[in-house]
Amino acid sequence: MDRLPESEAALMDETHDPSQASWVQGSVPGSDFPVQNLPLGIFSEAKGLRRPGVAIGDYILDLTAAADFLDEAWREDLSQPVLNAWLSRGPEAHRALRRRLFELLTDERYRDDLEVSLIGQSEVRLHVPCLIGDYTDFYVGIHHASNVGKQFRPDNPLLPNYKYVPIGYHGRASSVRASGESVCRPQGQRKPLDADAPEYGPSRRLDYELELGIWIGCGNELGQPIPIGEAGQHIAGYCLLNDWSARDLQAWEYQPLGPFLAKNFLTSVSPWIVSADALEPFRSPMPARPSGDPAPLPYLDDSADRASGGLSVQLQVTLSTEQMRKQGLEPHVLSRGSADAAMYWSAAQIVAHHSSNGCNLQPGDLIGTGTLSTDSDEGLGSLLEISRGGKQPIELPSGEKRSFLEDGDEVCLSAWCERDGAARIGLGECVGRVVPGG
Repeated sequence: MDRLPESEAALMDETHDPSQASWVQGSVPGSDFPVQNLPLGIFSEAKGLRRPGVAIGDYILDLTAAADFLDEAWREDLSQPVLNAWLSRGPEAHRALRRRLFELLTDERYRDDLEVSLIGQSEVRLHVPCLIGDYTDFYVGIHHASNVGKQFRPDNPLLPNYKYVPIGYHGRASSVRASGESVCRPQGQRKPLDADAPEYGPSRRLDYELELGIWIGCGNELGQPIPIGEAGQHIAGYCLLNDWSARDLQAWEYQPLGPFLAKNFLTSVSPWIVSADALEPFRSPMPARPSGDPAPLPYLDDSADRASGGLSVQLQVTLSTEQMRKQGLEPHVLSRGSADAAMYWSAAQIVAHHSSNGCNLQPGDLIGTGTLSTDSDEGLGSLLEISRGGKQPIELPSGEKRSFLEDGDEVCLSAWCERDGAARIGLGECVGRVVPGG
């Protein structure tokens, strides 16, 4: 593990101190949700109303029940069934709440009063934390873009614009769901290579995509672009994102306008918004651009972003089949890698570019990074890459083989951050199980 750079250490405060511990059981070092994390989310109990909470260990602190211990000015926004209003307050308010929660959950004086407001995460349902007005998916994973491009253009995998402009498309906000939602196999037009015309039916090449999600906090006015140096102030936090993809539908429909039915049937997100502040100890330099690559245009170039715009987030994907679960077999690890080794463009560059034409981003908007693959086979972020387009099926511990996902298959994305001098934190899990289509 790398040590925390001195330049980043100056941005730390008491909430990052790895020696601090919470009085909440299960929030021990090594868990996803120690007191140094404190991500926000929306939960509900059986037949109960949705309300905000903060993850701490194996529990959720109900912020509505704990309202008397919070600033009175925050209470209305932190009693809503979505977090949009709270996210709109911006980084100063977010940081102040984080510090207050850290105090409440580390100081034994508050234990007797707040323990009654703790609920086990296994006892509740977790929801998409915001009412998503817009969802945009980018394509900033250069190794993924190269791997996929080679399957169609072996001599020229990346199109000329890739290293100049962060490529993205507008997805479907209405079909974003929290981890645990079933993946109903989509139907659509598919055209086999040897066929003269397309046919309609269920996708035969269903795939996952390993991504990070970016939650927008305070937005910008229509016609007022966000400068690259200010883009970080508009990012409220991060999650895991799986933009499920029907590769056979996509291959037929994507020209000339890009993804449509192959993508809009479901996008899964992990339910917790891990704040930019919580991830501060895990900032890293953006990878140096290879010799000969163009420098970013001025509106996408910022010295601070070059120095610390990367995120050292460890990513993992596992697969379990129905047969594996019946046999009691552990999920099979499909890939392990790191986000900072995969992203050609930073989160700040994504936000700056998205708004550069005057597009107004709004609190609760969701942005996907695109599939994050490393430059080695151990860190590939989709089955399309792992199976080389279906030509090299993988063999599972059960003896089954997979090129793409079958009914009953369950995919689990997970992510965490760790380095010397900082407490390990996690982003949780993003899980989906494939079921037959209608």
